[in-house]
Amino acid sequence: MVVGAGQAGLSSAYHLRRNGFEPERDFVVLDRAPRPGGAWQHRWPTLTYGRVHGMHALPGMPLTGADDARPSSEVIGGYFADYEDAFGLRVRRPIVVRAVREGDGGRLRVETSQGVWSTRALINATGTWDRPFWPRYPGQELFRGRQLHTAQYPGPEEFAGQRVMVVGGGTSAVQHLLEIAEVAAATTWVTRRPPVFRTGPFDETHGRDAVALVEERVRRGLPPQSVVSVTGLPMTEAMRRAEEAGVLRPLPMFDRLTPTGAAWADGTETAADAVLWATGFRAALDHLAPLHLREPGGGIRVEGTRAVRDPRVHLVGYGPSASTIGANRAGREAVREIRKLLEFSPAPG
Repeated sequence: MVVGAGQAGLSSAYHLRRNGFEPERDFVVLDRAPRPGGAWQHRWPTLTYGRVHGMHALPGMPLTGADDARPSSEVIGGYFADYEDAFGLRVRRPIVVRAVREGDGGRLRVETSQGVWSTRALINATGTWDRPFWPRYPGQELFRGRQLHTAQYPGPEEFAGQRVMVVGGGTSAVQHLLEIAEVAAATTWVTRRPPVFRTGPFDETHGRDAVALVEERVRRGLPPQSVVSVTGLPMTEAMRRAEEAGVLRPLPMFDRLTPTGAAWADGTETAADAVLWATGFRAALDHLAPLHLREPGGGIRVEGTRAVRDPRVHLVGYGPSASTIGANRAGREAVREIRKLLEFSPAPG
């Protein structure tokens, strides 16, 4: 069984087919979203395809002829839909996986919004979009303005004429900040740690080093870090212009929110009409809790894609494979390991 039909889930389903497993007969793909596209279908309208960084095509089918000016949600959503049709993956949706438990006969019991499945192996590809991370700071309940997360970001137009505070040091925070600054009365950028900007090419060696750092945390059973915390922010021409204009100047994290803005420990205060929390996401793994896979450090220890505490469970798109190219490779690896587990004998589930 494959849970999730984003990049990681579709890649895994593709490799299952290539290895002789037939959809519906030998495996099923469940997805909680109502339509194809994974997390991409939820991206804000101003994130056009031309502004997407590092989107790698799914295995076996290139993404060609895309209009850079179209919203990425439309381009990639359409591509994923075509991919499902081209390889006959027959994704079942919308289905919410509520819990995965120990079942009978050494199988896993998968409880969903549309019944119960039994499976000998599970590829979990649920990503992070369903678990936005909201930090807790004093005064949040007192702030009279609007608070929202990247997961709810509607685009810059709703912030026209407002004083907006963007919290977060990642790529999404910078993208939000740059486009909101075009229409807002004022913007403030707040980060927990000073952001590190990367200049020059990000070559294969840099990529391997970044993946190795994330992989080491996962091997130790720690929650994986964000990509930007390892690689830094790529300095683009638009970012250079924003830096010169004073938009891209981070402040340290505030001490508390007030009814009208934020305050720092030194007594400094800044007014705000809206706070946008671009503070990232956490892996959506609550449905796996009954299997007790987590380590004392808070993460799931993984070797390759296999959960160390249960070799029937493979995590794809988690930790070092949480990128489009990483998900493709991890899908192939997970299927290879599952073939070994099942002794090269596909069975229903």
